[in-house]
Amino acid sequence: MLQRSVAAVIFAIGALPVTVAGQTSDLMVGGRFGYVDGVGVHLFAVKGNVAEGLPVMVRGSVGYVGTDPGSAPGARRIFINNATNGTPATRGRTLDASFDVMFDSDLVSWQRAFWYAGVRYSRFRGNFKYVGGNEDFDVVSNHWGLGAGLESYHAMSSVLDLVLTAGLEYYHTSRLTGHDTSYTPGNDNVNPREDYTYADADDAIHQPKLRPVVSVGFGYRLGHR
Repeated sequence: MLQRSVAAVIFAIGALPVTVAGQTSDLMVGGRFGYVDGVGVHLFAVKGNVAEGLPVMVRGSVGYVGTDPGSAPGARRIFINNATNGTPATRGRTLDASFDVMFDSDLVSWQRAFWYAGVRYSRFRGNFKYVGGNEDFDVVSNHWGLGAGLESYHAMSSVLDLVLTAGLEYYHTSRLTGHDTSYTPGNDNVNPREDYTYADADDAIHQPKLRPVVSVGFGYRLGHR
């Protein structure tokens, strides 16, 4: 699903030109690195002049974020059992896709600063392994959300820009699934352990909710003229 969504985003913006600092380019592509509730890397494509007289640009982005998956003891109790043997080791990540509309900003004096707002999709996976305890399981969830912020472009050459981004993302709560157990926001749970509820699972698992975005990157203007 993520791959199809990414392909649709790139295809949708693929035929639109972008105007940058008074010069026209068919496409700007680039990457950015920074903090998105964890260290992340994102690739993006930006297009402008969507329609005559419409002063906006559009941007599609895909990315990977390494994140804290949550409490290993909590995950084990809520999704498997109350055993405590073994040494816990955890890792987490999200795979992200986004689509934004970008507007000129008068908030700062930079020539090319833009407000952006749009939709988000994120796939979370947290892995909890108990070394020596014979437990190795994932907790997964999928989330739709919204994002907004400010992005600016600063020319480094005739085709290369420094890109600065700051914003905030919000994700709706979603089903948490691990091992043979799942919890839903409405507590329509499958094989819950003891008397645990979605609130307990949500407290234990660090799924996407409210994520600050601070990043720096580079954009390259293809078809520059």
